[in-house]
Amino acid sequence: MSDISSLLKTPLYNQHVALNARIVDFGGWALPVNYSSQVDEHHAVRKSAGMFDVSHMTVSDITGSDTLPFLSKLLANDIQKITSIEGKALYSCMLNEGGGVIDDLIVYYLGDSYCRLVTNAGTNEKDMAWLQKQAALFTDVTVTEKPELALIAVQGPTALQDLQKIFPGQISELVSQLKRFQGGFADDTFIGRTGYTGEDGVEIIIPADQASDMWNRLHEAGIQACGLGARDTLRLEAGMALYGSDLDENHTPLDSGLSWSVAMKDDRNFIGKQALSVPSKYRMIGLVLEGKGVLRGHQPILHNDIIIGEITSGTYSPTLSQSIALARINNDPEIEAGTLLKVQIRKNQIDARVVNYPFIKK
Repeated sequence: MSDISSLLKTPLYNQHVALNARIVDFGGWALPVNYSSQVDEHHAVRKSAGMFDVSHMTVSDITGSDTLPFLSKLLANDIQKITSIEGKALYSCMLNEGGGVIDDLIVYYLGDSYCRLVTNAGTNEKDMAWLQKQAALFTDVTVTEKPELALIAVQGPTALQDLQKIFPGQISELVSQLKRFQGGFADDTFIGRTGYTGEDGVEIIIPADQASDMWNRLHEAGIQACGLGARDTLRLEAGMALYGSDLDENHTPLDSGLSWSVAMKDDRNFIGKQALSVPSKYRMIGLVLEGKGVLRGHQPILHNDIIIGEITSGTYSPTLSQSIALARINNDPEIEAGTLLKVQIRKNQIDARVVNYPFIKK
């Protein structure tokens, strides 16, 4: 186990300690995996609202007259899709020349010369190196990492109305105006109506020195603090990919169930596009375990006694009360929803049925 004292801390670390969170090493960061019952935290988000410290993630501002051409080259999805609405958000992958996923991210369009990216923590070093390398090919674009900012996600069916009650004024007004997948500023606080749980809610980007006060006010108002454990079960029920498990540099978005996030039909020559013109050898499926056990990453998937792939993410679903998984398999058209496969769990082969995902539809 890592020495917690040597790990990176978010601005909310002391709040987690005060709430008796179980702190773990998450990619070099000291983060809460749960505060009490992980299942209770999960249900709080499905039934009312929960909050997550996601300050380990990276916020970067892209500025300059070449902002849009730069992002058009960088992203597999098309930034032009969102330029008609200020604050509109777009999900995309950032690819290498071979079509592999360097990272997946959210980009907010804030103007032709200003966009904001939110990228993953574990990929920070390579992301920043890649962004700067590509930016150097343009005359006027600057990538500015914003480590002085903290991120708090508030998610759940009551999240929006709760926020409006807790923070009357600019924040309440902004929250009431935001459409899904849109963000905007309330003074120096940026709020995006986005999330990683399958529920409605927001992700709040706030100056680090204001984060503790916001967290405390949310907690005092009864918003459940939630850790990494609940975040993972929630996102998997919602069929959302996790970088390093469902996504990596060895597989394309097409291999990973993200063809919807790739804009191939426009004239852009984005990085990795040529590699995506070749038919994918793989596809993603959902699985529900029919026997006893828990589905976990890297467990082999068999059909007619032949290994056809492996689980990329698996967990016990608190909402469904059974084990679920995402799996990458060979692109065999015979495998469809309802097909019964086998999963190798230790020495046993357990029945698992193919299902369409997301597992929980909101």
